[in-house]
Amino acid sequence: MILRSAVSSFRAHWRRFFPFLRWWPRVTRTNLKADFLAGLTGAVVVLPQGVAFALIAGLPPVYGLYSAMVPPIVAGLFGSSRHLISGPTTAISLVVFAAVSKFADPGSAKFIGLALTLTLLAGVYQLVLGLARMGALVNFISHSVVIGFTAGAAVLIATSQLKHFLGLHIPPGESFLHTWQDIYLQIGGIDIHVTAVAGVTLISLVLLMVLRPRWPGMLIAMVAGSLLALLFALAGTGGNAIAFVGELPSQLPPLSWPDLSLATLKQLGSASLAIAMLGLVEAVAIARSIAARSGQRIDGNQEFIGQGLANIVGSFFSSYASSGSFTRSGLNHAAGAVTPLSGIFAALCLAVIVLIAAPLAAHLPMPAMAAILLVVAWRLIDFHHIRTILATSKRETAVLLTTFFATLFVELEFAIYVGVLLSLVIYLMRTSRPGIVARVPDPGTPARHFVTDPALPECPQLKIVRVDGSLFFGAVDHVQEKLHHFRLRNPRQKHLLVIGNGINFIDISGAELLAQEAKRRRELGGGLYFTKIKDEVCAILKRGGFADQFGRENIFMTKNDAIETVFGKLDPEICARCDKRIFLECRKLPPPAAGAP
Repeated sequence: MILRSAVSSFRAHWRRFFPFLRWWPRVTRTNLKADFLAGLTGAVVVLPQGVAFALIAGLPPVYGLYSAMVPPIVAGLFGSSRHLISGPTTAISLVVFAAVSKFADPGSAKFIGLALTLTLLAGVYQLVLGLARMGALVNFISHSVVIGFTAGAAVLIATSQLKHFLGLHIPPGESFLHTWQDIYLQIGGIDIHVTAVAGVTLISLVLLMVLRPRWPGMLIAMVAGSLLALLFALAGTGGNAIAFVGELPSQLPPLSWPDLSLATLKQLGSASLAIAMLGLVEAVAIARSIAARSGQRIDGNQEFIGQGLANIVGSFFSSYASSGSFTRSGLNHAAGAVTPLSGIFAALCLAVIVLIAAPLAAHLPMPAMAAILLVVAWRLIDFHHIRTILATSKRETAVLLTTFFATLFVELEFAIYVGVLLSLVIYLMRTSRPGIVARVPDPGTPARHFVTDPALPECPQLKIVRVDGSLFFGAVDHVQEKLHHFRLRNPRQKHLLVIGNGINFIDISGAELLAQEAKRRRELGGGLYFTKIKDEVCAILKRGGFADQFGRENIFMTKNDAIETVFGKLDPEICARCDKRIFLECRKLPPPAAGAP
């Protein structure tokens, strides 16, 4: 028995450090085949995506493929989701470009080194948060922030690709407004051949998405655009104006070494934190979305660790910042994947494809890639949730629009911070205004259950309220104002009974507020009483001595005990003239005199 317990404890210990041991028993011959087919499908899809995302990030195209090889393996082994596929994503690629282009020219050796350092720092942040069990942190970032930032990123991506789509010369790194200004000034210089290649690619991709959604539309559309570019070149009609991606090296991800100098770490510290948070929000949100369909439970802390290790390890294998990909993860689940081996198979299949077919990238025209990215940008915008937010909540609308416009007009990492800060402000505003509703006995029920109904009469001497929310320093002012309002509105209600089953937490400021209110009530000749206070809250009140200040005898387990005790403290002369008689105890009183107020 002892040996069995020790073995069980040993297994649990190792499964915590090596989470892949949890799903490894699910690997069977049938599941292995399903995972391989799902992985092969994912490898075909990520081939054009990886190239496109690297171009957004300002990196050589092959780095997008490297980032789709190493991080998915590490994240699959150390994450908690069975279907999440990590790798380069659109939003993170855009933030990488915005953060690093301030210090180096895109595509240069220095730019690549800084991008890898940025990846390492982001991974360290993510790993530390995961080890500190901060997986619930992403719950405090409003969904509106992610939607607003993603929509803004989509507009920026589309804007940045218009120069390749139209054949215009716009300097790299131009701001959103300057880019549109340059497009306006050069509108007469649009190259018809470049636009034709981009247009054919765009139309082909849209038609395939509508008519054959299961086909590898991006790959087929790029082939169509490449063939048209080849025809222009053979015919000698403007083909020279069409730029190409260039040949990719046929090799596996080479070893790399991030720049760990103090100056570089200072330069990239803020941006790396923004990328870390954005990556975690993306990964956990996607993992939970797919888990809702697959019936799996997601461990947020383990996902933090998996994403952090993926970026740390990836930074030493020429991979830039990665996160969960909604497109590839959703496809992975739809393709029948059973275990995270599908992500590992996808990475390995991609490596084989790169070794065999990398030279073909020399024939990929940049206008075709621009068309692909325009579709990617369009699909990033969540129109359904945007309409819902605009129609439902003014506060969430403010968060959405602020994050969206901040993404367009300020530095991207700052836009993320603005959105997160607004989310926290709204959260604090909501929690700092706990609901305080009046309660009265319902005469229509035999036990006189308490209800909230303004049409029912209240006791002239006793105010009964229910507090729905925590009493902490941020809520003190709101609660104090409400209690003061009650005193001014009906000075004869000198007694106050607080129903506290909605108070989940109280701090010293909240406890002091209650003690001060009890003192004021006593000075008026009344008192403050509590019922249904939770044990945790009651323990804090007693440990801090606050219960002694307003009297431990004024804390009751049930409302019946509270009403019975408080009823004995009411002014009998007022009770004798009262015609409300809302409590069961009021039945003991003689009928009120005719004409009594």
